[in-house]
Amino acid sequence: MIVHSLADLARARGALPGTVGFVPTMGALHDGHRELIRRAREAADHVVVSVFVNPLQFGEQADLERYPRTLEADAAICAAEGVAVVFAPSVEDVYPRPLEVSVSTGRMGRVVEGAARPGHFDGMATVVAKLFGMVRPDSAFFGQKDAQQLAVIRRLAEDLNLGVEIVAVPTVREPDGLALSSRNRFLAEAERRTALALSRALFAGRDAVPDGVAAVLAAAQPVLDEASKADPPLRQDYLVLADPATFDPVEPGHRGPAVLAVAARVGATRLIDNLPLEF
Repeated sequence: MIVHSLADLARARGALPGTVGFVPTMGALHDGHRELIRRAREAADHVVVSVFVNPLQFGEQADLERYPRTLEADAAICAAEGVAVVFAPSVEDVYPRPLEVSVSTGRMGRVVEGAARPGHFDGMATVVAKLFGMVRPDSAFFGQKDAQQLAVIRRLAEDLNLGVEIVAVPTVREPDGLALSSRNRFLAEAERRTALALSRALFAGRDAVPDGVAAVLAAAQPVLDEASKADPPLRQDYLVLADPATFDPVEPGHRGPAVLAVAARVGATRLIDNLPLEF
């Protein structure tokens, strides 16, 4: 069932007995989203998927306009995966008037990815909080590929006592190692070859974990440096080794979990990727 208005969502949600697992998306669904839906189906009696391209989390109007919108195909994937309700609201449904009150993600929203995309996490957290209120899920499922987003959403749910269990689902990769992303469709063949440096750098860093924090970064960076000389070149935004809960950089001698995260542009497409590590 596809619903667009808040009233229709409320009626559809009220007809779902038992627990509800929620998968918020911006559409252009791929196998990574399928995995989120499947995990939600295993954990809950019913699954609700939202398809909404949130303007608050885009810093550039051109990027917002370029983002793929494939609702018919998305609905077909949801039907095949047994989704009970697809909620596809308009911007006017979600933001019927200018916001006076919104979510601030504080320092966590201003570092690493937040430094590269000012305001992104505030916009993302605001719409997630609104969607939680609209859907009223018991649990919500997010991909590990967006590791900082996952960390921010966990703090959002905890700090605001939203009563939603946040479940992380491991990154789904294509056979060549490229993390699945809605933006991969924009990559030309040569750009895709260059983009493989992101995952290769992460895997090189992972192999260096026994030698410590500095060795991980020292192993990953040369892979990105080499890709910067490719045709077309990779343009690195950042490579960081961070605490997965706060996204503060980890210190030399760190013991415990960490996340190695990378962001770069290839042509006009910006990609992110990461690997969870354990020291």
